[in-house]
Order: sequence, then C-alpha cells, then structure tokens
Amino acid sequence: MQDGAQIDELDRAIVAALQLNGRAPWSLVARLVGASESTVVRRAALLGERGLLRVIGVVDVLRCGLGVPVLSRFRCRPGSTYEVAARIAGRSEARFVAVVSGSADCVAEFVVPTHAEIGRVMVADVPGGDLVTESETHAVMRTFVSNHDWNPGVLDERATAELRDAAELPFEDRFRQSPPERLDELEHLIVRALGEDGRMSYKALAKVVGSSESTAKRRVESLARRGCLRFRTLAEPEVLGYAVEFMLWLEVEPGLLERAGQQLAAHPATRYLSATTGRFNLAGQVALRHYGDLFRYLSDDVGSLPGLRAADVTLQLTTLKRAWAPTPAARMETP
Repeated sequence: MQDGAQIDELDRAIVAALQLNGRAPWSLVARLVGASESTVVRRAALLGERGLLRVIGVVDVLRCGLGVPVLSRFRCRPGSTYEVAARIAGRSEARFVAVVSGSADCVAEFVVPTHAEIGRVMVADVPGGDLVTESETHAVMRTFVSNHDWNPGVLDERATAELRDAAELPFEDRFRQSPPERLDELEHLIVRALGEDGRMSYKALAKVVGSSESTAKRRVESLARRGCLRFRTLAEPEVLGYAVEFMLWLEVEPGLLERAGQQLAAHPATRYLSATTGRFNLAGQVALRHYGDLFRYLSDDVGSLPGLRAADVTLQLTTLKRAWAPTPAARMETP
C-alpha cells in the first residue's frame, strides 16, 4: 500500500461495494459484506483518512457539452519525468496523470473546452515546457466503458446485482445518440459540491447549494437519470487486490473498431476504453491481479481482437491524478 498499511478482506469488500455503487446506503453495504453498519462506517472513515478511499460526483463532460477529453503521451528529457508529471498534474485541464514506462514517459488526460483548444494546450502552451521532447495527442471520439463501470470482481454475483442493475444498458450506450444536456446554475452548484464529497447527504447538500432538501434530492436524481452526473469511487487498484495497472494503445482496422472495442470493453480487466483519433485509435486502461498475467492477457485477449494491427503497453509506475483529484502518491515526495 502507498501508506505502508495493510488492507484486509473487509476493507477490500467495502471499497468494492462502493466501486459498484458510490452512494449505496451503509446499511446495504454492511449487509452485503457481512459486518455491522457501525463497523463499516468506521472502516470506511479510516480508509478515507489514509487517502485510500473517496467517493466523488463527476459530471460527464461530453454528455453535458462541457469539454472534449484528450489523451496525451509524452517523452521527457532524462531525469525530468516526475517534474513534468507534477507540472501537468497542476494544470486545471488535467483530469488524469501518470508516470509510465515503455514507449512514453508520462500519459495524461486533458479536458479542453473545444477541439480548437487542443492546439493551445499541446502546442502553444506545452505542459512541461522544454522538458518535453516529444508528445502526441489522441482526441476521444467515443467511450466504450469508463472507470465508473468497472467491476473489480471482489463481491459475488448476488451482491453485485443488489448494488447494480445488471439488466440496464451500459452507460455509454444509453446516451450515445442523445443530444448534449445543459446544466442550469443550481445543477452546476450541485455538481461542484458533490465533486468534493459524493456521499454528502441531501440535507447537507441542500444547505451548501441554498435549496430545499427535496429540491436537492430531485435535482441529483434528475442529473443521474439524464446521464450528466456519475459517482466515482477513488481507490487505487492495489487496494482491491490488483498489482498491475497499465495503459493499452491499439491500432485497429477502422471497419472493425466497433467490434474490437465492444469485445475489449467486456473484458473484466478493462477499467476504461475509448476510440480515439491519432496513431492509436483504441486506448484503454487495464488492471491485472499479477504481473505474470500480463503476457497471457496480451497474447490471448488482445491478440484475439478483430482487425488488430499493432499494440503498445505503457505500465503505470506512479499515478498522480484521477478524476481531477490528487492520488495518495501525489502527496508523497517524488524522486
């Protein structure tokens, strides 16, 4: 663990339950993990104090017309990678930042207002300045699956079904053909408040945004129903028993991109997957339980994808930012 402390099976089960449903009532979580509600609340609070668990509300920027996600890969001058990563993590546009090994030194996801803004971020105002020797940009065209949807496989099927509606279409498919939503002033306030604490009670939320409790509840439910608001559980994969996390970059024949994307999105190790512009047209984030699983995953699972032309892996060494929030590693002194 990042903080040197151990995680036991109960801790792992609590985190897994919140990964499946970030606003699940503590009474439900307690019943599904086989502990008292007071124990679950206390354990979750301790995990939060150690920086190992946090639930936040996240606005879907594409759904709400608030920006365009862009994945970027950077090569850095020798010895400067962590400095570049820290600079990038300090940028307000950066939603995800990681130091990696392989064909890139650092990867990041930015959210820019429009496609035209890509030039400002990646050309006129290059993150990392002259410490960056090479960069490439991949704009996200379509998301197949995101980290919100990931099932870490810690809880059994019965518990998973109680926390999630398995019959419901995947989030990305439900709203793919719908026109963008527009948030009003109150909804912006709600999203901002839940971005700090995704488990905030409706009573506390109402006080923060200046509305009645019933209005706050109704607006949150509306935002979720319209696909504007999702709840993200921030916990490093190692907390859930995954030792390896990496970015997967694929070049797939255009006519088979949809099939390949759907096949890879359905794999239990896939945390995130999108179709992108650029040299690689399919980019994903994957977590495996053991480093020894990597070869078999690449040879069997990736190798069987239809239309695959090329594959690249960049292992995540240190992740500094997820969903705009600094990780425990970001608060530690880096080399």
